[in-house]
Amino acid sequence: MKTLERRTGIALWRQVADHIRQDVLGGLSANARLPGETELAERFGVNRHTVRSAIAALEKEGIVRAEQGRGTFLNDRKRLRYPIGRRTRFSSGLEDQARTRTGKLLESKTLPAPHQVATALDISPGAPVIRLKTVSSADGIPMSAAVSWFEAERFGTIAELYAQTGSITASLAELGVPDYTRKSTSVQARHASAEDLDLLALSPGAIVLVTEAVDVDMHLRPVLFGQSRFAADRIELNIENLPTAPDRT
Repeated sequence: MKTLERRTGIALWRQVADHIRQDVLGGLSANARLPGETELAERFGVNRHTVRSAIAALEKEGIVRAEQGRGTFLNDRKRLRYPIGRRTRFSSGLEDQARTRTGKLLESKTLPAPHQVATALDISPGAPVIRLKTVSSADGIPMSAAVSWFEAERFGTIAELYAQTGSITASLAELGVPDYTRKSTSVQARHASAEDLDLLALSPGAIVLVTEAVDVDMHLRPVLFGQSRFAADRIELNIENLPTAPDRT
């Protein structure tokens, strides 16, 4: 029987959902049937209502499906592989795995650069920067949510261009940056925040992969500082050889 932590502040149903992701689904093939509620309740030492809540959360995420009178089954959906290398691009990185790749602008704002952003962009703290909040989808399914920062003096119309193109690469090209490369990337995993749940259509307890990156132009001048959250059940990050930023955890 799995031992759940009852004093961690994490709801038992969420812990059960996490264990099912990590332990049960790892040994099942696509369309395989999950153990019944009673078996899972005994396995985790909880009541059936707790198991039912965990399964409902996994069903909302699209990991499992419930078929009346038959049980709960693992959906036939593989994770997409997203390469992170010297030239990291959402659209081209998934072009062989998804029919459509789109980007949506949620918010744009000009504000003084916080210290971390100023350091990453190699500008003075407090200098004006443009912050974009975006969501990227593949075949209509949200894959990542991002916050991207740009030097306002250099990229003053980046928000308007992104709203039109749905592409950072296309927007930068319009602003005189035809090519750029990845300077550094750091990666960590955590539970999805309330904002992540909403933007990525996840359920409480879902895991997101968080990347923090700096991109530079061909003259090694920073053009972008970005923080992205990827739905871990939908995408895996394939990190190629590139400099790695210190872990900020």
